[in-house]
Amino acid sequence: MPKTVNFKNWKRGALLSTVVPLWLGLSAISAASQTAVPQGESIDTPAMLVADRVFVSPDRKLVAEGNVEAFQGDVRLQARRITYDRQTGLLKMEGPIRIDQSGSITVLATAAELDSGLRNGILRGARMVFDQQVQLAALQMTRVEGRYSQLYKTAVTSCDVCSDGSAPLWQIRAERITHDQTERQLYFEGAQLLIKDVPVFYFPALRLPDPTLERADGFLTPSLFSSSNLGVGLKLPYFVTIGPDKDLTITPYLAGKTTTLELRYRQAFRTGNIEISGAFSRDDIQPDDGRGFLSAAGRFDIWRDFKLEFDLNTVSDDAYLADYDISDTDRIRSELSISRVRRDQLIQGNIYNYKTLRDTENQDFIPSTILTGTFEHRLFPKHIGGEVRLKLNATQFTRKSSLDATATDPNGRDVTRVSADVIWLRSWILPYGVETNWTVGLGLDSFALSDDGAFDNDATRVTPKTALTFRRPMTRQTASGAVQVLEPILQVGWTDVNGDDTPNEASNISEYDQGNLLALSRFPETDAREDGKTLIYGVNFSHFDTSGWYATGTIAQIRRDEAQPGFTLSSGLDGQNSNLLVAGQIGLRNNLTLTARSIFDEEWSVSKAEFRGDLNRDRVSLAGSYLWLQADPAENRAQETSELWFDGSYALNQTWRAGANMRYDITDGRATRAGLGLSYRNECVTLDLSVSRRYTSTTSVEPSTDFGFTLSLNGFSVKSGNTTSRRSCSKT
Repeated sequence: MPKTVNFKNWKRGALLSTVVPLWLGLSAISAASQTAVPQGESIDTPAMLVADRVFVSPDRKLVAEGNVEAFQGDVRLQARRITYDRQTGLLKMEGPIRIDQSGSITVLATAAELDSGLRNGILRGARMVFDQQVQLAALQMTRVEGRYSQLYKTAVTSCDVCSDGSAPLWQIRAERITHDQTERQLYFEGAQLLIKDVPVFYFPALRLPDPTLERADGFLTPSLFSSSNLGVGLKLPYFVTIGPDKDLTITPYLAGKTTTLELRYRQAFRTGNIEISGAFSRDDIQPDDGRGFLSAAGRFDIWRDFKLEFDLNTVSDDAYLADYDISDTDRIRSELSISRVRRDQLIQGNIYNYKTLRDTENQDFIPSTILTGTFEHRLFPKHIGGEVRLKLNATQFTRKSSLDATATDPNGRDVTRVSADVIWLRSWILPYGVETNWTVGLGLDSFALSDDGAFDNDATRVTPKTALTFRRPMTRQTASGAVQVLEPILQVGWTDVNGDDTPNEASNISEYDQGNLLALSRFPETDAREDGKTLIYGVNFSHFDTSGWYATGTIAQIRRDEAQPGFTLSSGLDGQNSNLLVAGQIGLRNNLTLTARSIFDEEWSVSKAEFRGDLNRDRVSLAGSYLWLQADPAENRAQETSELWFDGSYALNQTWRAGANMRYDITDGRATRAGLGLSYRNECVTLDLSVSRRYTSTTSVEPSTDFGFTLSLNGFSVKSGNTTSRRSCSKT
């Protein structure tokens, strides 16, 4: 009779402390006995065994039965029965067997024979699962040196496999697959790709990264395109890992009317990163010219919290970005900046370069190079209280043209401007809860002009300013529990611009909204400043309902002692009194948000109106806006403009989602861009279909229709993080 030790009624802690010494003694593995270990090799971690019942058979074999678990390093093994032969060092296991390693690889089998270190052996009826996503099912799996796993007669898929024996949506069958655990690569021999049970492709040899590897050399998901300008084409990106900190993506794009090579290089540094992308094309649109674009962007932490950022762009011709559906931008901007942002201080310097792609603009007459520098600082003096804000700004820009500016056209005017502002702010709470804010400040502007026949070459302005603002927030709670807030606002302001006349280069278009309502100047830059006395009055209203919906609104107007030049007609700020500003937002319980802003003149005619809606629910995602602008020659708008835009998607079911987007010019009665999309996604496959149409045309850009098709097998790429549905095995 074999000696039996029954552990069924023991607690797991006591069981572990009793069985581990027995296991260690039988395995004869002791770290203390290792007198010399070659460099680069590690001492084997002792194995540990836990089971309901453990006994030693007459032939001196250790037998564990019932809820058997064995541990070694990051490997955890579970089985119904394990037999260990000390003389041969062989572990025989009876299933169901489960081996988990590093939390990312799981091996399932019905029977196995492994050495005591779980590094070499054979598993039968084996399945290997990566990240609970991709599984490899084989008749037999061999473990070699703890690094290689060889699977024979194997089927690979990331689809759910139904127990009724029906074929998964896709699978790869191979004569043999070798998994290199160190390099995290899968090597296929005699492989076939099957859609359901139909063979589609045959690969004598194939290498794929295992799903736990985020970066590996190889082809990425290809895309099929069809364009009315470029023809039918294929993009086949290839990813190259140059090192742990850098990579290169090479994408040939071959179509009926173009041959294009796209490149993207990325590199990470200890203090930042860069990304360089570009493309070079030969096409039938401009058959005699090589075309392309180049972009370089990066961000670095340099010294004492300063950050260096750059975004450099160039393009061969005005139409390239539109022809290849890269971007809809009509001006190319390059930027280099150094900045430091602290709680009470801002230091920033920028260099901009602009290249126009508009047919209506002459590159020689627009500021192509702009340099700006800004310093802002906040102080809190104790002897006078309140807050002092200091701001210094310098701007310099040049035009290529040397033609002198006139009173109506800037032509080749070059401008250098230095502006300084000092503002003191102080607040009090007066009786009856009236919140009072007092602002006192002084602005200084110095201009140096060249190539200008309309203004003096040197000009200086001094602008003292002050404002007193009163608020009286009032809150009440309704019988239903809703909270309502009513806040009347009144501001009396004064500014006095003294000095020379200067051109308005950077403040030609101004907005009028809640953000700058109480500003002493609503010009976006100090090229122009508001002058005179102002009286601003308005009211803010808010309602927060207990059921979850809310509403906010603002009604306000500005009155002046004299008309204010410099503002355009549609800004709502021209003339002695501004238009009436009405703005509000409603947020409903079903994740629907509606935002509106409108400006009414004295006759209650709308000069500008904007409406936006956003809806995000389980199955619907929708964003849209409507914009109406009156005719305004000062803003290069000869007639009124009315435009509708929306972009949304709808989940038809758990796997299918449809999307659409459109930009429609109501004034011209035509769409400028429209697109439709359809996607299918589950646990093992992603399919994207799209069609888009660009209707706009210029002398350099032709209208185009584009089709797109992408099919990817999920599981062998970096996870997107989106929740996906899983195929149901139910027949009902």
